[in-house]
Amino acid sequence: MASDNRHTSKERVVLSIFCLQAIFIQFIIGCHQTFVSRPGGPMNGTFTGPEFTNPRGHTVSCVYTFLGGPGQRVQIRFDTFRLRGSPPDGAAVGDLPTCVHEYMDIYSEVTQPEQSELVNSPFGGRYCGPIPPRTRVSFYRTLAFSFHSDKNASVPDLFSGRYTFINDSEFEIGAPTGAGPCNFLVKGAAKHTGSLVSPTYPGAYPKNMYCSYQFLGIPGERVRLEFRDFDLFYGGPHCPFDFVRVYDGPDNSSAIIGTYCGQQRNLVIYSSESTLYVTFVTLKRTANTQNRGFKGIFEFSNSFTKLDFISKNDGEHIRGTECDQRIFSKKESNGFVYSPNYPFPYMPKLVCRYFIYGMQNAQYLERVRLEFLMFEIPKGNKGDCSDGYLKVYLKGQETVDAYDKFDHELCGEEAKPVTMVSDGPRLLMVFSSGELMGRGFKANYTFETEYRIPGTAAPDGSCSFTYRSTSKKKGEFNSPRYPTNYPSFTNCTYYFLATDNEQVTLVFDNFKIRADNINDSLGSYGAEICQEDWLEIYNIYRDGSEIIIGRYCHVSAPGPVESNRGAIGLKVLLHADDTNVASGFKARYSFEVAKSIFGDCGANVSSSDSGQILSPNYPKNYDAPKFNQASKSCNWYISVKPLHRILVVFDKFAIEGKPNERGCPAAVLRIWTDTSAPGEELCGEKGITEKWEYISTSNQMRLSFITADKAVGYAGFRAYWTEVLDGPSCDEFQCQKSLFCIPFHLKCNNVPNCGALDDSDEKDCQPPEEPQAPFRLSWVAIMGAILLGLICFCVICHRKRRRRRERERAMRRSIHIPVAIPGTSRQQVPHFCEELGERFASVDSV
Repeated sequence: MASDNRHTSKERVVLSIFCLQAIFIQFIIGCHQTFVSRPGGPMNGTFTGPEFTNPRGHTVSCVYTFLGGPGQRVQIRFDTFRLRGSPPDGAAVGDLPTCVHEYMDIYSEVTQPEQSELVNSPFGGRYCGPIPPRTRVSFYRTLAFSFHSDKNASVPDLFSGRYTFINDSEFEIGAPTGAGPCNFLVKGAAKHTGSLVSPTYPGAYPKNMYCSYQFLGIPGERVRLEFRDFDLFYGGPHCPFDFVRVYDGPDNSSAIIGTYCGQQRNLVIYSSESTLYVTFVTLKRTANTQNRGFKGIFEFSNSFTKLDFISKNDGEHIRGTECDQRIFSKKESNGFVYSPNYPFPYMPKLVCRYFIYGMQNAQYLERVRLEFLMFEIPKGNKGDCSDGYLKVYLKGQETVDAYDKFDHELCGEEAKPVTMVSDGPRLLMVFSSGELMGRGFKANYTFETEYRIPGTAAPDGSCSFTYRSTSKKKGEFNSPRYPTNYPSFTNCTYYFLATDNEQVTLVFDNFKIRADNINDSLGSYGAEICQEDWLEIYNIYRDGSEIIIGRYCHVSAPGPVESNRGAIGLKVLLHADDTNVASGFKARYSFEVAKSIFGDCGANVSSSDSGQILSPNYPKNYDAPKFNQASKSCNWYISVKPLHRILVVFDKFAIEGKPNERGCPAAVLRIWTDTSAPGEELCGEKGITEKWEYISTSNQMRLSFITADKAVGYAGFRAYWTEVLDGPSCDEFQCQKSLFCIPFHLKCNNVPNCGALDDSDEKDCQPPEEPQAPFRLSWVAIMGAILLGLICFCVICHRKRRRRRERERAMRRSIHIPVAIPGTSRQQVPHFCEELGERFASVDSV
């Protein structure tokens, strides 16, 4: 219907007064011009600006009226335009002080040619300045513009242009239907092909307009529209103002193929069946838009591609295209794609696109595997793919319209193309047939989960990846799709295989695995806590056996891991159930020369019943590994007598990390109280009042301290270990609370050998008091008395022997020689010795 975008009632009054005044002035000046189409007369001509003098400077209005004959319209083009002022640049009339002294108003929707009726005609825009209005075509038989100026004089070269009376039949797309001048019904049986143009093309189209075009073909036909020129006002990507909308059916209740605005290039639209419905809508507004509209052609045909080759599989025809199709995954589904008309030869000069899209969302990410079962597209005369081809795009090039950057261009019939796998969830095929015909192709597509994990993938497409030292010494690995969420209901396995005399080290940089049962104090480790999603690490051996190192979840990242001496590598297993997920992990691996069984600084402890274990450099901070080393490790192996156990008490402990917040990714102390079960991971800092102790389940225990290359160094730890024996009977010292039996010599040694919570071994340990002087003198007296007794005994014995000898000598010689102590008679010696003994005894009693 024609526009009702006319002036408001107030504007009409003002313009009516203005027009009356202008008519009076023009009666004096006489500058109106009228151009009429007459039978046998010229169908085109030129026009120029008016020539007049205006001494008093009144506003002069000159109306140029162009009137076509029956079945005609008017088209005008401006060649020159030099009016004063600045154009309003789309503003409403009167909003800005522009185009005041000299301007031109255009009316292209005039129903009555009288000058006074211009007030009631839709306003087509006001123009001034050096830029001419664009081409105009009348909506009906009449077109007019009014020139206004208050200059004292006007000359013809102020503006100039050409007019043409054109045939109205060009705008009659089909049979008129309903109300309004631009609603048409086009039947394929009556009009096989023709032009489709907007109502005033190539002139600026009117505002506030609705046009409809209904195309009805016979069964088996399809409709094709090709827009060769398309220029509408662009109000945004959703075309909220002026637009062309195409429906895949007989009316506007059918499925929408597309809504178009702005400038379109190579816009070609096909109906899915025999009907098509097109609407052209412009909104009422005051902006001076001058877009041309559109021009194209339509065609009804039964030779367009039949779509049954799409429907025989899970493909979906893309509305508006001749033979493009989309195939969406149903989660790891598969199917077949065919060339048009398969298994019969395809038609020439076809272009069909196949968009094969795997799942891509918060839960899943897939890639497409394409395997050809039959392929026959003849090569051209030059022996290349210039006649017909199948191009395959594996990297999503169509999302940026990079159709020139295909990954494979296929033609020929000698051998089937190789199997192809997309880099992401998208695979595109573009089939173009030339003059030569062939049987085409049949291919099997398979959607398989895309993990985006670096490494050698398993050939069966499962989530299994291998990292060999012979291929790469260092690298990274991650959970599927990291840093986005890993998919649910997933099991991914990572194998790290070292060569002989090598070890592999794993260091985790980011870690978040879903867990519902979270331990907020000790971290999320073990099967009791990690029950929904989890990550496990194993040592693997040549005989196929595996020994678990630990299970991890939530944000408790594993500490640095080194494979055991004798193991061929490590295995990492990520498990996710079928519910919620998390972002996963990112980690590094490194193959290095194997260390001794004790690592860099450990030891074998088996020749004592107690001792202590210190972190490297203790009491100074431990350090990071040497340059270019992934880790530094210390392994302590403690063995005690059979039937005994090992008690470890930590006196000091400070290792970087927090088990409940981020785990122990930089440094960790693992302690195996049961050597047949996973070890416990320790990091963080022990409080002053905390009591940390661990007891083995057998007579063996292992401790392993590992720092990664990103460690910064903390104070470390000091631990005391003790050989203990359980049981009610104890031949040595029995602890009061823990009831452990420990050797007597460990009592009162300032070490918590009974445990962190039992100090009974350090009670009643008073230091010995220093002896007083009398206590020392008594010992001196005793020793002196003993020494004097010995002297006296020796003296008496000596005297007796001497007397015996003298008697014998006297008897021989009959001579008597007396022997005595000076000042003492012989009889007094025994009494002297007895007196000395009594004196020493009296001193001792004191």
